[in-house]
Amino acid sequence: MYTEYEITQQPLALKSCRTRIERFLDSNSLRLDKVDYYAVVTRLGDDKILAGGGLCGDIIKCIAVDDSLRGTGMSQRLVSHLLSEAQQRGYLNVKVYTKPGNTNIFKGLAFKTLASSPLAVLMENGIGGLDNYTQYLHSHRKDGNNGVLVMNCNPFTLGHRYLIEQAAKEVDNLYVIVVKEDVSMFSTRQRMAMVTEGCKDIANVTVLEGSDYAISALTFPTYFLKKLDDASDTHMTLDINLFTRHIAPALNARVRYVGQEPTDLLTRRYNELMKSQLMEHGINLVEIERLKLEDTVISASTVRKLLEQGNLSEAVKMVPTTTVPYLISKLATMSISSELATTPKPGLVDRNDNGAHQDMDYAVMERSIKALEPFFDQLAVMGHSNELPAAKDIQQVGIDAEKAMLEATGGVNTHRGALFSMGLAIVGISHSLATNTLWSETVKQIASQLPGGNNSNGSKAKSEHNALSALDLARDGYSDLTGKWLPYYRSINDDTASARTLLLIMSTLDDTNIIHRVGYDRAQQVKSEAKQLAGNFSLTQLEELNRQYTAENISPGGAADMLALTLFINATTN
Repeated sequence: MYTEYEITQQPLALKSCRTRIERFLDSNSLRLDKVDYYAVVTRLGDDKILAGGGLCGDIIKCIAVDDSLRGTGMSQRLVSHLLSEAQQRGYLNVKVYTKPGNTNIFKGLAFKTLASSPLAVLMENGIGGLDNYTQYLHSHRKDGNNGVLVMNCNPFTLGHRYLIEQAAKEVDNLYVIVVKEDVSMFSTRQRMAMVTEGCKDIANVTVLEGSDYAISALTFPTYFLKKLDDASDTHMTLDINLFTRHIAPALNARVRYVGQEPTDLLTRRYNELMKSQLMEHGINLVEIERLKLEDTVISASTVRKLLEQGNLSEAVKMVPTTTVPYLISKLATMSISSELATTPKPGLVDRNDNGAHQDMDYAVMERSIKALEPFFDQLAVMGHSNELPAAKDIQQVGIDAEKAMLEATGGVNTHRGALFSMGLAIVGISHSLATNTLWSETVKQIASQLPGGNNSNGSKAKSEHNALSALDLARDGYSDLTGKWLPYYRSINDDTASARTLLLIMSTLDDTNIIHRVGYDRAQQVKSEAKQLAGNFSLTQLEELNRQYTAENISPGGAADMLALTLFINATTN
């Protein structure tokens, strides 16, 4: 019988194909959820969809079978196909959320139930998976009265620290599990580091990694629920069920702690469900009153909002000292990303085009920024000390960062200049907050100990035309930035501020990247053209300048680096 049918992958990017699948799923009372692979079953010689199913990473989704194939085993064949595809992608275990009535289909393919609720079941197939995670938890278990706190910590605040302190007083051992999902402003790696550093002095606290088994509103699929209103309670119930069946027993935990939630209705509902459902399994729920700062509850969302507003000085009031370097690093990353997103820019990569660059585009630049962030973290942590780190140690981090950047971009030099200037500034800002000193003086001190490059574009431009190199700018403490560019940027109160500041920088900076590409004389003309446009700004003229510089192979990369640095200093010194 199976020879009459074929299973084929469908290109969801094609509107016609996507529409066919959506109609098929709708006829089966399902919705198309986020998937990165979808396959359908059709009869040979006919394009009518008779069954379909998809994958999103290691999760099977959107399984549906036409009534004409019910009871034929086509569901099992389709799921087997998806399992094979997942295994080819490197997933050793695969999960599925499904209706309770479908569990037998998956049990026949060696899926086991991990968690259940009245409207949904979470099942898993393969080796490792949840068993591996519970073994990891068990390896950290200690004897005594044990409690658990599950936290996102995006970022780790004084409020989180307060909850941990209060909970730790009531138990012999407190396990803090950091949610693993990378859907936050701060990565899992950063959040783990912040919590670990922030709790080092509390003897009975053990910080543990989260897992792929924290079910959130962002990842829980709703395609099989008739009413979307059911989604929140369903995903919360599954999450609680996972905790009671697997996580709490692995840690021998009899109490779970949460912060009281006075404003967020979703979190408050989660706490209500936990209170009733944990009790059924002999686990107590203890709500701890949230810490306030001047009658305002300290929250990670407030800190994130302050960072987005470029207000580090207010953000640091709400976090432990150990979190501060990660705020600085994040602002550095955000500043480079903001420079990249500034559109249009003359001859530079932006959202519209690649400018004068044939070897890089927006996506490559984004990969580069992501690769640099861990090293920005290192530099910020190094700088956040009473003692200034050695220049050679800072230089080594820069070397490692450049290597990671080149690996991420396939050998393309996307941010070498930005890495140098931003790296020094990160150390300078971090050290200034730790010691109440001037960041620019720290940069000068470090730069004075760094050797000049003999073969760089900057060194050649300096020897041939007396232009200032990137090292010279650092040894000067970026006086043009503090004296000209930053005040100008702060004087503009609209969305043209970045583009206009870039033009001002171009008009004052001997950009060694331009000199290298088109010569010193043309570089001086570029300064004049930028000055004229900065004084009489027009978006149309800026777009025309971009077309002209793209054609001439002119890329003011040095000015772009200084714009990113200006945005960073603006955010960290307001």
